[in-house]
Amino acid sequence: MKLALDPWMIRDRSLTDICRFASETGYAWIELSPRDDFLPLLTQPRAGSEAVTELQEALARFHLGLASMWTVYRWSEPRDTAARKAAVGFWKQTIETAARLGCDHLNSEFSGDPESAESSERAFRESIEEILPYLEREKMTMSIEPHPGDFVEEGERAVEILRSFNSPHVRYLYCAPHTFHMGGDMAEMIRSASPLLAHVHVADTFDHRRPVRYIVNPPGSAVRIHQHLNIGEGEIDWDLFFRALSEIKYDGILTNSVFAWADKAEESARLMLEKINHYLEKYPIDQVRATYETHRQPHDLPPLPAGTRPEAHGEIRLSATGTLAGPD
Repeated sequence: MKLALDPWMIRDRSLTDICRFASETGYAWIELSPRDDFLPLLTQPRAGSEAVTELQEALARFHLGLASMWTVYRWSEPRDTAARKAAVGFWKQTIETAARLGCDHLNSEFSGDPESAESSERAFRESIEEILPYLEREKMTMSIEPHPGDFVEEGERAVEILRSFNSPHVRYLYCAPHTFHMGGDMAEMIRSASPLLAHVHVADTFDHRRPVRYIVNPPGSAVRIHQHLNIGEGEIDWDLFFRALSEIKYDGILTNSVFAWADKAEESARLMLEKINHYLEKYPIDQVRATYETHRQPHDLPPLPAGTRPEAHGEIRLSATGTLAGPD
């Protein structure tokens, strides 16, 4: 299992500084979240050659692995076809950037409009079918989470949709702070999703369904509220969560996904690592890898010819010093 840090709370720092921060707070992996100079939310990627080189060098310098990269594009846009097609183009660029970095995992959200769920799902399916050949070519995985406000918010329904693609490259992400929006029965949702589960986000939240957890004005406003707090600051049953992961022998990515404490980022990162390791010791899953390897060689990619299916590239490992090793 890869235990990663999402550096969202320090996204204003340079790529080199976020790698230094992750290493100094005890992490061996990072999950690169949206940032304006690399993969902005909803708009065209800005990861130029200089930024990619900076990240490559920083990862090697601080002996870190890039577990995943995530962002959100309008790939489930139900009304604006041009926006949906642009989002597909953005994803193709993102896949190329990930391949250059030797990263084999991307993640995102269903997005779309819950008030136009049918049209959003149709747009989402069209987008996945267009993106899938590029994921296949790079032997890359895309894990997708239901998010409050997406066209699908329920965990069970999200798994059904992803399963229907029947592809090893399309997987499910269980985001713990979305638990109470997804259905609430955390252990059952994890068990039922286990064949597709490749990524989990760890952060705490309150159960918005309980009386007077929140006061919203004006009453009855159509809002969806959740938090990304440190473990122990909300109402997630963490014994239940980690026990369920242990029972299914989970062996994917587990990311510290706390966003709430930018003013205490270092304290939060260290606290979360301590608490996650506590639960991993209590409910053993798998040895957490402190060194890293990837399964593709960073490279510049030619366009994929229309109507063709990609062929797999040879595997390659990146050693802990950042040097390339040969194929297995």
